[in-house]
Amino acid sequence: MTADGLLIVDKPAGWTSHDVVARTRRLARTRRVGHAGTLDPMATGVLVLGLNKATKLLTFLVGCDKSYTATIRLGQTTVTDDAEGEVTGTYDAAALTDEAVAAAVRDLTGDLQQVPSAVSAIKVDGVRSYAKVRGGDEVKLQPRAVRVERFEVVADRTASNDATGQTFRDLDVEVDVSSGTYVRALARDLGAALGVGGHLTALRRTRVGRFGVTDARQLAGLEQLVDDGQPLPVIPMGQAAAAQFPVRAISKDEARDLRHGKRLATRTDAPPLSAAITAGGELVAMLDESGEIPKSRVVFPA
Repeated sequence: MTADGLLIVDKPAGWTSHDVVARTRRLARTRRVGHAGTLDPMATGVLVLGLNKATKLLTFLVGCDKSYTATIRLGQTTVTDDAEGEVTGTYDAAALTDEAVAAAVRDLTGDLQQVPSAVSAIKVDGVRSYAKVRGGDEVKLQPRAVRVERFEVVADRTASNDATGQTFRDLDVEVDVSSGTYVRALARDLGAALGVGGHLTALRRTRVGRFGVTDARQLAGLEQLVDDGQPLPVIPMGQAAAAQFPVRAISKDEARDLRHGKRLATRTDAPPLSAAITAGGELVAMLDESGEIPKSRVVFPA
């Protein structure tokens, strides 16, 4: 069986995140595989997988900031706010000025109250929002606090709609966002602010926390490794946690205490969340050090 740790996969277009998990279970010969944040089938890029004991580490990685590259088409709306959905409106974006686009992008940067896309995995009365929409129900989701740290237009071009003769405007953008931010909703809201509608035509996740596309492996390459009898390039849990979180170095005795349910001594100026790691690089626990006494959020067995 494959070792405990993280596997960073470059998800291909057309695959669901569950498809990647299912394939990885076969390659790793374990059922214990999960992911730290879904990517839509249309999207590509960084999908962080946890294998075996590391599935418990995913809880702390889900909340990490993320980066994306995307293409936003101004001049057309869809039911899903991306290219996979039915077109709901077409408008002429030819008259948009660079100044208007730049101002609208600035207004969507910083702390926002964002209404998620209706076709999303958010549950409404116990049912996924996308299932309600596809069943013909009207779904109104509540806005949620998100942060768009960076929203930058890196390329801008026009495209013609052969069916209507109207002009689209395609923006290639780069964004850094907090967990829970929908880039599809950014595209929708940018188009709405400019009065011409908008949706995503491409999306690629380039970073989850400290893990980027340079860490990610193609599925075809992983399959070849397995066929050749080579191990999967799993990042050990201690190394993965140390890359993402503040580290609290612990002794063998402290590791034993944590695994026996005992608490460690309080530290001054401790970070709210830390990884308890031994000198040998073993991840023993994730610690909540925000209170007067450190508490174990999760303890990993030896």
